[in-house]
Amino acid sequence: MFSGAKRAKAGAVRMIYVYILRSQEDADRYYVGVTADLRARLEKHNAGDVPHTSKYAPWVVKTYIAFSDEKQAFAFEKYLKSPSGRAFAKKRL
Repeated sequence: MFSGAKRAKAGAVRMIYVYILRSQEDADRYYVGVTADLRARLEKHNAGDVPHTSKYAPWVVKTYIAFSDEKQAFAFEKYLKSPSGRAFAKKRL
């Protein structure tokens, strides 16, 4: 189970988001991640709480995709971090 997820109400579908952030300081800097709470995660990135992204804050959401299947979300995140996934994101997202 995704550690950052909150318990969903009975019968509710819990969504997992794969997101791409773009730095407002350096438009050529992007970050790909996965979370159950996109707003809270963006706040952490912009507050400097994520060491990998703190240097290029502030960040804005460029794209996000919601998944109901956690395994698919993590697989898509991994793909977006690969060379072919970066090319796909640059061209299509």
